[in-house]
Amino acid sequence: MIDIDDKVLADLRSGFSLPAKPEILQSLQDELNRDEPELNRVAAIITEDVATSAAVLKVINSPAYGMSRTVTDIKQAVMFLGMNCITQVVTGHLLKSAFAQDDCCISLQRFWDSASDISQVAMLIGKKVSPAIPVEDLQLLGLFHDAGVPAMAMRFKDYNDVLMRAAQRPEHPLIEYEAQQYPTNHTVVGYYLASSWHLPKRVCQIILRHHDPLFFQDNDSDVEKKIMATLKLAENFCFEIKHFRSCADWHAFKDDVMLALDLSDDDYTDVKEDVEEFLIG
Repeated sequence: MIDIDDKVLADLRSGFSLPAKPEILQSLQDELNRDEPELNRVAAIITEDVATSAAVLKVINSPAYGMSRTVTDIKQAVMFLGMNCITQVVTGHLLKSAFAQDDCCISLQRFWDSASDISQVAMLIGKKVSPAIPVEDLQLLGLFHDAGVPAMAMRFKDYNDVLMRAAQRPEHPLIEYEAQQYPTNHTVVGYYLASSWHLPKRVCQIILRHHDPLFFQDNDSDVEKKIMATLKLAENFCFEIKHFRSCADWHAFKDDVMLALDLSDDDYTDVKEDVEEFLIG
């Protein structure tokens, strides 16, 4: 695991206005931390917020979850998915609602549309290649892995210029362009945000290191390697389908991703075809 330097965290606290953890999320986490959390209490907490309830049902009934029947109420959703999974879905919705467009120099709609695609594709890949991968982690990571980007766009008014530079010269990942301009990058900011919302530790670590190929060498957990590999594969598929080229850092991750997920070249092609069908329809 990587620990962020205390000075970096102090600088983030003083320089960034990151969204505070919502009360509904705190209530859910408090319930899950009880010795005997209750399904009915979890459902009641979510149901109290109409917007969150509607968003959760929309997500759960999306093709990515592949439910055999339509889920019509939150108690049903908690029964089908489990309390941990439903909390991750709520967290994803709350994250998307936490940033205000007026304070941000990038299009949040475009950003969240892209994050949502990666989230759904990661779940699709996870179900196809390995039932051992927790689908709730994939859902959350797909949305949260780049959450530092809108936070950077709120803090630095020229951040969109850096994003444009990275898009026009895709031979280097975004964090290299950020390093030229700022004292931090979106992975560190995203890690800080995820930690302050008390997301699972492995999710926080993958957010911090999702542009670091050494993650696979440094990590002994097969499950965490599979989660990271699925995220990177989802990222690359979404990018390839949209831009007809690989992500800037795909070459650095490809071998480890294929190994972690036990994919052959033919498997890769099969999964990509499924993803294209899912995204393009």
